[in-house]
Amino acid sequence: MINVRARRTLAASTLVVSLTALLISCSGGSDTASSDTSSPSRGIRTTAPATTAGEPSAATTTAPAQAPEKVRDAFAGLQATYNDGCTTPGNCEYFLGRLHDELARLDKAMRADPQGPGHFKEPLAWLAKLLHEVGDDTSFDNLKKHQDQLTGTRDKINAWMQGHPEDYR
Repeated sequence: MINVRARRTLAASTLVVSLTALLISCSGGSDTASSDTSSPSRGIRTTAPATTAGEPSAATTTAPAQAPEKVRDAFAGLQATYNDGCTTPGNCEYFLGRLHDELARLDKAMRADPQGPGHFKEPLAWLAKLLHEVGDDTSFDNLKKHQDQLTGTRDKINAWMQGHPEDYR
């Protein structure tokens, strides 16, 4: 019996010594001394002070700047309208609205292009004329009235862009 008790005591002592050594080795390096003034939480970040109710934080007032859309991406959207049209019943309203949006999108991309609006002089002139004629009224009735100008401008821009492959590849 004494033999079993001695083994258990030895095993328990070994376990206590091992755990103590592990705890000591994890609590600090060999070059650090433990003291009451040193806090283990010294590396933890604290939150920024709360702002008053009338004062908006800087994160909510500034949005990250987005790069302008590339001409090739806007042109791809315009080319996708060739797969659509007013021939399918009930699709004409969607098609004309999308065509108008894609042309306006291309106008914005060409104006923001690093080559400058002078590089896209002709397409921008066609777009300016079209967008002026259509105006702010993007209702189906108005777009239907200008359907020939919308599709004609798209076709002229497509032909112009085919002659300038460096702008969309």
